[in-house]
Amino acid sequence: MRNPVLAGFEPDPSVLREGDDYYLATSTFEWYPGVRIHHSRDLVNWRCVGGVLNSRRLLDLQGVPDSGGIWAPGLSYVDGQFHLVFTVVDTYGEGFKDVPNYLTTAPAIEGPWSDPVLLHSRGFDTSLFHDDDGKSWMLNMHFDWRPGRTAFAGIQLQPFDRLLGRPVDQPRTIFTGTSLGVTEGPHLYRKDGWYYLVTAEGGTGYDHQSTVARSRSVEGPYETDPSGPLITSRHDPSLELQKAGHCSLVETQNGQWYAAHIVARPYSRRGRCVLGRETALQPVRWSADGWPRIDGGIPAVDIPVPALAPSPVEPMPVTDRFETAELGPEWSTLRRPATEDWITLAPGRLRISGGQSPGTRRAPSLVARRVTSTHCSLETEVTFTPRTPGHLAGLTAYYNTRNWHYLHLTADDDGTPLLRLLSCEAGHTVLHPARYTFNAEQPVTLRAEFSGPELLLSFQDRGDRQTFPIALDATTLSDEAADEFVDGRMRTLGFTGAMLGLWVQDLDSSGIHADFSHATYRTSRS
Repeated sequence: MRNPVLAGFEPDPSVLREGDDYYLATSTFEWYPGVRIHHSRDLVNWRCVGGVLNSRRLLDLQGVPDSGGIWAPGLSYVDGQFHLVFTVVDTYGEGFKDVPNYLTTAPAIEGPWSDPVLLHSRGFDTSLFHDDDGKSWMLNMHFDWRPGRTAFAGIQLQPFDRLLGRPVDQPRTIFTGTSLGVTEGPHLYRKDGWYYLVTAEGGTGYDHQSTVARSRSVEGPYETDPSGPLITSRHDPSLELQKAGHCSLVETQNGQWYAAHIVARPYSRRGRCVLGRETALQPVRWSADGWPRIDGGIPAVDIPVPALAPSPVEPMPVTDRFETAELGPEWSTLRRPATEDWITLAPGRLRISGGQSPGTRRAPSLVARRVTSTHCSLETEVTFTPRTPGHLAGLTAYYNTRNWHYLHLTADDDGTPLLRLLSCEAGHTVLHPARYTFNAEQPVTLRAEFSGPELLLSFQDRGDRQTFPIALDATTLSDEAADEFVDGRMRTLGFTGAMLGLWVQDLDSSGIHADFSHATYRTSRS
């Protein structure tokens, strides 16, 4: 069994077993549907069942910042209901964070999910713990906005009334973390008379780790494991899996324990991570004195297969010909759900109506999927009739509104159809000089290929395939490149990962659309 088990942009795992079924929820940030759910019966083979928050009734992402939106969901099951708590980050810069936290419930993982209920806005990374005595508790990190204070002010615990569906009484700080700081991501477990508090620390970069503390009482005081972190990569830059931390635990039917956690695979030693933060699993053993331990306290690429009956899943088709009424679970849409006002599907055709500019946080028209390998490609065939330079449609390699590359069809001032390449790095947009005419009455094939640190773009129109005469730096589509600070102040954070997608703009609101006949995604393994 090899890590990561969920490749590409799949961070902040919250893992749950209900009967013989395992569910794993991950963060989705500014992408719909919010909170991706993965299902497995053997912890080896995982199938994405889609996103929970798939409508504006459940989630509004309009206007959220890059790497805002959904942070660190918490998935649990009690009283015959799945409970999902999640944070919607509306603001995170300038010293403040607007972070409303919500609860939605459903009788089945497929839904229907209830209208979200506001829980609090005093921090993020909320989770629920359901104790053996029938009581439930809500945890979250507490954010203190005041200058001169420690912003990550500790882990709070609050009684949660399941009948009312909300917390009651007052929150209490039960843990302020270790000297590493940035204590967040709390999950609580009970075993052999102890309460185990698992937190993330050190930030989500190369100092990341997972810390365990325990207490005989749910309300503390909590004692930190004297042996150090449960898992981290911070002391060994040679490890293949870096940024290890943010764990959640699960016990199998056979009494084995596993930790689901974040990792990242940099393209160079402590370099840029184009694939974003991914999800891995590690076996957990319990020490003689009752502490959970991962061998060596570091992430392993190869781990033993769990003692569960194999349960393979059907692989996703390499080519999507858009033959279903809805987008498949591999696809995500940016900042707005896939509704009929801008997306329609028919067999052999995905029609995308043009949206706002590449910099918009309101109404983009982007349908994309995660980059899951250092060597992969997406190819599509697009039919588009642009009339002005304000009409654009094509294929993008995308990170956020300030970092992307875009091979697109458009029109010149005189209406001549053109194929152009547009790039944006750290908010600086460049229109590359090469330009090609094409026949707007015929489909054009576009292809984007990640070849390690290079991004190669090509097209085919009325003849042989042509490679665009420039090799782009793929590492600009990374968490590290997306992090921006101005005069020491945070501007933009990079928490997601590279995406490949189908993008359409209608900058003069003339009702333009583009038709995509298929999308073929290949990795070095497919």
